[in-house]
Amino acid sequence: MGYMGNKGSVSVSMTLFQSRLCFVCSHLTSGHKVGAEQKRNSDVYEITRRTHFSSALDTEQPLTIPSHDQIFWFGDLNYRLNMLDAEVRKLVALKRWDDLINNDQLHNELSSGHVFDGWKEGVINFPPTYKYEMDSDRYVGEIPREGEKKRSPAWCDRILWSGKGIKQLCYQRAEIRLSDHRPVSSTFLLEVEVFNHRKLKRALNVSTAAVHPDIIFDENEDFEL
Repeated sequence: MGYMGNKGSVSVSMTLFQSRLCFVCSHLTSGHKVGAEQKRNSDVYEITRRTHFSSALDTEQPLTIPSHDQIFWFGDLNYRLNMLDAEVRKLVALKRWDDLINNDQLHNELSSGHVFDGWKEGVINFPPTYKYEMDSDRYVGEIPREGEKKRSPAWCDRILWSGKGIKQLCYQRAEIRLSDHRPVSSTFLLEVEVFNHRKLKRALNVSTAAVHPDIIFDENEDFEL
């Protein structure tokens, strides 16, 4: 809609048994200027505020991103490292990921509750995913070139999640050289709500096969999968 230029998001809503899942892929504001992380935070707010789903085929379909049970948000979130370029490259060479993460904008914004309040991200134990020379394992700037913009390495590509019953099994990057980014991936184990009609009938002492669609159960109830 012309609001965010070439930045924005695509969101998908789906139902898995009785659980509502949402997947958001976004490209947030780029840049490493002072305060740029605030623009990225604002992008997240606008995407959350402006995203609405159609309920034409399902009257119980959640209409917004937060109204889902389990949500996954990923893509080029563009958060950078608040460190001098030389220090970043030194710590990358030493594989001191914890020292780098302590200066990561998204990590700090998450910790302070300024964005993605209550969301989670897995442990990062892989090199920054941006910015590489095309078809190369060298970060841009390792070999200075005249007129080339300085780009410090950073974990721009991230995967976050929100909701109960989510366990991350792995969080990694792929060594694919088709872009100036290295793509990231994650595998999750999800607990979803499934109605067991046999137990439901027995609990309600109902002899017919009909089950009222509006009955809601406590999430701690024991159901067989």
